[in-house]
Amino acid sequence: MKEHIRKSYAHTIYASYLGYITQAVVNNFAPLLFLTFVSDYGLSLEEITWITTVNFVVQLCVDLLSAKVIDRVGYRISIITAHILAALGIIGLAVLPDLFGNAYVGLMTAVVLYAVGGGIIEVLISPIVEACPTEKKEAAMSLLHSFYCWGHVFLVVMSTVFFQLFGIGNWKSLAFVWALIPILNSIYFTLVPIYPITAGHEKMSFGSLLKQKVFWLIVIIMICAGASEQAMSQWASAFAESALKVSKTVGDMAGPCAFAVLMGTARAIYGKCSERIPLKKFMIGSALLCIVCYAVAVFAGSPVMGLVGCALCGFSVGIFWPGTFSIAAGKLPGGGTAMYALMALAGDVGCASGPTVVGMVADSFDGNLKSGLLAAMIFPVLILIGICLLRKQNKIQK
Repeated sequence: MKEHIRKSYAHTIYASYLGYITQAVVNNFAPLLFLTFVSDYGLSLEEITWITTVNFVVQLCVDLLSAKVIDRVGYRISIITAHILAALGIIGLAVLPDLFGNAYVGLMTAVVLYAVGGGIIEVLISPIVEACPTEKKEAAMSLLHSFYCWGHVFLVVMSTVFFQLFGIGNWKSLAFVWALIPILNSIYFTLVPIYPITAGHEKMSFGSLLKQKVFWLIVIIMICAGASEQAMSQWASAFAESALKVSKTVGDMAGPCAFAVLMGTARAIYGKCSERIPLKKFMIGSALLCIVCYAVAVFAGSPVMGLVGCALCGFSVGIFWPGTFSIAAGKLPGGGTAMYALMALAGDVGCASGPTVVGMVADSFDGNLKSGLLAAMIFPVLILIGICLLRKQNKIQK
């Protein structure tokens, strides 16, 4: 059995799927416990907010610093270490607040641990799958990224079931359960084959990569991909409650949860239909749909249509992130770790800037989230322009 795993790239892809599920746990488990942290440890909402901020900032720093470090250490050691750090961080949420004299310091230490692990996973998983000797590269990438969505939904549903059965007071036991995923996957990654990332292509230097005009166009598309996704995802629940006047339960299920399900569905569908639908055409269609979804959410006369716009936006943004990775791999096959690290950084910048734009514009219009989402429509518009420029470039080269 071990020998079969060592020779089969299919197992590399399966381990990568679990890597993205780990990433979903890293990013979304703690937010389920925010109110519990407030009651258990007497934390303020400002302190709770810093948990998300530190997680995001640490992952950004990892994106920026990982390129040179990972190439020196090697992909296998790096991805195994990332999973171990993620597991230690998740377990640390349950253990470190009681070990440290200051519960908040314990929590933040756990956050830094799993954020470093999550940042490395984000940088490495896509190039590991891209390097596998698959015939359908774009399909493999799209399907891979769908597992973050399924992981997010699975985490929320199973955690909710656990809390209903055993009570929120037993959340520490659940932390150990979720930590089993990165622990087992770290063992899995000791066995699976990992292929050279730039095999068959001359590796580009960092400087030559930055001189490529097409790279900067792809970076802009990547920023807008993260922004288009998170501008709606992060504000969907609040938008549903405040602007569409529905209950929190309905807002959460028809907003963020439906958004994640449909985003994963789009990625899975393209994974199955990639041979029949050219990637850039699919991305152009998705960008147009995304613009329409934002418009429906903002201008719809009824709450039902507004929620439909929010949910369908998840489907429309599904291909943006994995599709941009695939385009970069095709345009710059010698980009190597540096390219993937910088693209992960660009995507995270977008994930931060999208919700920020919505919040800042809404605040300037007396808290009107419709105004904020209308401003965020610029991101799918820029994606549409960027993909059209890439297609035009292809035609000129031919």
